[in-house]
Amino acid sequence: MVDLAFLLVTFFMLTTKFRPDEPVIVDMPSSVSEIPLPDKNVFLITVDKDGRVFYNVEGQQIRTTILEKMADRYKIQFTPQEIKRFSVLSSFGMPMETMKAYLDADEDGRKKMNLATKGIPIDSTNNQLSDWINFGRHAGPQYNMAIRGDGDADLPTIKRVISILQDNKANRFALITNLEGGPEPEKKK
Repeated sequence: MVDLAFLLVTFFMLTTKFRPDEPVIVDMPSSVSEIPLPDKNVFLITVDKDGRVFYNVEGQQIRTTILEKMADRYKIQFTPQEIKRFSVLSSFGMPMETMKAYLDADEDGRKKMNLATKGIPIDSTNNQLSDWINFGRHAGPQYNMAIRGDGDADLPTIKRVISILQDNKANRFALITNLEGGPEPEKKK
């Protein structure tokens, strides 16, 4: 019995994947939809209660490819160490102008920057989210899009993110919510 316990403990220790710290806490609204979101291959756009937009994609190689394309677009040179650090980070909400400083900062510095950031720009004159989406879709065409919004997020920001997705021909995306119990079916008498 003791051997079995140690085998189980060892199994869970070796197979557990810890989630990285998220830069923003999002309290998602509830819904009754039971359609599951895929566990892998997802571009995740997060909107917090202050209307800040964050972006995340899993996979080190695809993150590296997207960052390199963004660096070319915005004429920024990243060191190999900065690219490596970006490939293992969680969600980010930095404008490209501050991305180099964000990647050079230590963990405490990045936490402070996450609190101070206004998120990825989504306005019409500086729409960096559109570039992240566009380069992401070209780097990972099999990836799915998902929006995770805070229940207190303002509707115009969510609508703007949806509009940016549609402008980039990403018409299929998921809205992530917490599962709520559905209505009880009516009983026939």
